[in-house]
Amino acid sequence: MTALLLLPLLLPLALPALARRALDRLAPVAALWAVTGCAVVLAGCSLAALGSFVLIGLLKVPLFAAVGELIHPLRTASDLVVLPAAATSVGALAVCGWTLVRSVLRQTRAFRAARTEAGRRPAAGDLCVVDSPRPDAYALPGRPHRIVVTTAMLRSLDGPEREALFAHERAHNDGGHHYFLAAAELAAHCHPALRPVRETIRLAAERAADEAAAAQVGDRRLIARAIARAALAGHAARSERPDFAPAATSGPVPQRVQALLAAPRVPQAGRAIAGLLLACTAVSCAAAGIGMADFHHRVEIAQGDERP
Repeated sequence: MTALLLLPLLLPLALPALARRALDRLAPVAALWAVTGCAVVLAGCSLAALGSFVLIGLLKVPLFAAVGELIHPLRTASDLVVLPAAATSVGALAVCGWTLVRSVLRQTRAFRAARTEAGRRPAAGDLCVVDSPRPDAYALPGRPHRIVVTTAMLRSLDGPEREALFAHERAHNDGGHHYFLAAAELAAHCHPALRPVRETIRLAAERAADEAAAAQVGDRRLIARAIARAALAGHAARSERPDFAPAATSGPVPQRVQALLAAPRVPQAGRAIAGLLLACTAVSCAAAGIGMADFHHRVEIAQGDERP
């Protein structure tokens, strides 16, 4: 049981490398879905494993064993292993909860401030222009979705580049990329190994929007030029937007520009990397499920409901 519950805590360590390979070998949209889904599942399984260790440790304490109506000793690994694992799990869950609450509060404040700022300005369709000396542009989720762009950013681009930038931000809103970024943020607070994956998911979202905008505009070089100029203009600007609001200037812009300028290539070995992600997810789910089921069975035996 203990060994099985360790697997969901170890498998996230492999995801950062797999996520980078997935982005290289899969289409951006496919990589976005696959990596985000895998990160969310691995995060959930790791929390389930930590919770199971906490329960195992609690049932080793006579008071909680009495509350759980255990009439026989709970059969587990040695107390020298179980009790430190339970204490460590309590600390890990406390840290995860604390950092997650802080992140949610900070992101909520930033989102409300951005929506309030956008609501003060007249909108032309989904476009909202904010008078600011900071060059910035981003896709703001909500009802309705908005494309927020500052006057400084508009002055930094010519007419075709502005339209290319707007196409990129509309692709974010149309693709619901803020959901992926929010899921990546949540997963990053559930396991330390998933924090680098958050940036890979952000890059995948930007690459997906780049490709969607290029398909709509019909000019990959124009999209690349608009992104590069917007990134240069907004390089020194610090935006107050929430982290789950995607922006054309985020991520490794040179890598994105290079991908746009290169001829579209057919992803290679996509099935292999997708299979690895699926296998990683399946093994984590199976290990967490079987470990928790075994723990439940041992509790029932200790309660005298079942025979060993």
